[in-house]
Amino acid sequence: MSGLSEKIQTVKVVILGEEYPIRGSAEPEFILRVAEYVDRKMRDIASKSKNRSPEKVAVLAALNIAGELLELEAQRSDKISSVEDRAKTILELLESKLPVGDAD
Repeated sequence: MSGLSEKIQTVKVVILGEEYPIRGSAEPEFILRVAEYVDRKMRDIASKSKNRSPEKVAVLAALNIAGELLELEAQRSDKISSVEDRAKTILELLESKLPVGDAD
Protein backbone atom coordinates (compact mmCIF):
# COMPACT_ATOMS: atom_id res chain seq x y z
CA MET A 1 0.00 0.00 0.00
CA SER A 2 1.30 3.47 -0.75
CA GLY A 3 2.22 5.60 2.21
CA LEU A 4 3.86 2.78 4.19
CA SER A 5 7.37 3.02 5.61
CA GLU A 6 9.46 0.88 7.94
CA LYS A 7 9.45 2.71 11.28
CA ILE A 8 6.61 3.36 13.72
CA GLN A 9 5.99 7.04 14.37
CA THR A 10 3.35 9.27 15.88
CA VAL A 11 1.57 11.97 13.91
CA LYS A 12 -0.83 14.42 15.53
CA VAL A 13 -3.98 15.00 13.51
CA VAL A 14 -7.06 17.15 14.12
CA ILE A 15 -10.54 15.85 13.36
CA LEU A 16 -13.58 17.99 14.19
CA GLY A 17 -11.40 20.19 16.35
CA GLU A 18 -10.06 17.30 18.45
CA GLU A 19 -6.40 16.33 18.35
CA TYR A 20 -5.49 12.65 18.01
CA PRO A 21 -2.01 11.12 18.12
CA ILE A 22 -1.87 8.43 15.43
CA ARG A 23 0.87 5.81 15.69
CA GLY A 24 1.73 3.82 12.64
CA SER A 25 4.25 2.90 9.97
CA ALA A 26 2.66 5.03 7.25
CA GLU A 27 4.36 8.18 6.03
CA PRO A 28 3.23 11.27 7.99
CA GLU A 29 1.90 12.87 4.79
CA PHE A 30 -0.29 9.84 4.16
CA ILE A 31 -1.65 9.85 7.72
CA LEU A 32 -2.43 13.56 7.40
CA ARG A 33 -4.23 12.99 4.08
CA VAL A 34 -6.34 10.24 5.63
CA ALA A 35 -7.18 12.42 8.65
CA GLU A 36 -8.09 15.36 6.41
CA TYR A 37 -10.40 13.10 4.41
CA VAL A 38 -12.12 11.83 7.57
CA ASP A 39 -12.38 15.39 8.90
CA ARG A 40 -13.99 16.57 5.64
CA LYS A 41 -16.50 13.72 5.70
CA MET A 42 -17.40 14.36 9.33
CA ARG A 43 -17.72 18.12 8.81
CA ASP A 44 -19.94 17.55 5.78
CA ILE A 45 -22.25 15.27 7.77
CA ALA A 46 -22.22 17.57 10.81
CA SER A 47 -23.14 20.57 8.64
CA LYS A 48 -26.18 18.76 7.28
CA SER A 49 -27.59 17.81 10.67
CA LYS A 50 -26.65 20.08 13.54
CA ASN A 51 -28.35 17.98 16.23
CA ARG A 52 -26.06 14.95 15.95
CA SER A 53 -23.45 14.10 18.57
CA PRO A 54 -19.80 13.73 17.47
CA GLU A 55 -20.12 9.97 18.00
CA LYS A 56 -23.11 9.72 15.66
CA VAL A 57 -21.33 11.92 13.11
CA ALA A 58 -18.33 9.58 13.33
CA VAL A 59 -20.50 6.49 12.78
CA LEU A 60 -22.26 8.11 9.80
CA ALA A 61 -18.90 9.17 8.35
CA ALA A 62 -17.57 5.63 8.81
CA LEU A 63 -20.63 4.24 7.03
CA ASN A 64 -20.18 6.70 4.15
CA ILE A 65 -16.49 5.89 3.82
CA ALA A 66 -17.17 2.13 4.00
CA GLY A 67 -19.82 2.55 1.30
CA GLU A 68 -17.31 4.36 -0.92
CA LEU A 69 -14.76 1.60 -0.34
CA LEU A 70 -17.20 -1.18 -1.18
CA GLU A 71 -18.31 0.67 -4.32
CA LEU A 72 -14.69 1.08 -5.45
CA GLU A 73 -13.98 -2.60 -4.74
CA ALA A 74 -17.01 -3.60 -6.85
CA GLN A 75 -15.85 -1.34 -9.70
CA ARG A 76 -12.35 -2.79 -9.46
CA SER A 77 -13.73 -6.33 -9.54
CA ASP A 78 -15.86 -5.48 -12.58
CA LYS A 79 -12.83 -4.02 -14.37
CA ILE A 80 -10.71 -7.08 -13.56
CA SER A 81 -13.45 -9.36 -14.89
CA SER A 82 -13.72 -7.26 -18.03
CA VAL A 83 -9.96 -7.40 -18.61
CA GLU A 84 -9.93 -11.17 -18.01
CA ASP A 85 -12.80 -11.63 -20.48
CA ARG A 86 -11.04 -9.54 -23.10
CA ALA A 87 -7.76 -11.40 -22.57
CA LYS A 88 -9.58 -14.73 -22.96
CA THR A 89 -11.23 -13.52 -26.18
CA ILE A 90 -7.87 -12.35 -27.58
CA LEU A 91 -6.24 -15.66 -26.63
CA GLU A 92 -9.04 -17.64 -28.30
CA LEU A 93 -8.73 -15.46 -31.42
CA LEU A 94 -4.97 -15.97 -31.54
CA GLU A 95 -5.30 -19.71 -31.01
CA SER A 96 -7.86 -19.95 -33.82
CA LYS A 97 -5.54 -18.09 -36.23
CA LEU A 98 -2.29 -19.87 -35.39
CA PRO A 99 -1.44 -23.06 -37.25
CA VAL A 100 -1.66 -26.22 -35.22
CA GLY A 101 1.79 -27.83 -34.94
CA ASP A 102 2.55 -31.52 -35.03
CA ALA A 103 3.10 -33.12 -31.65
CA ASP A 104 6.16 -35.14 -32.83
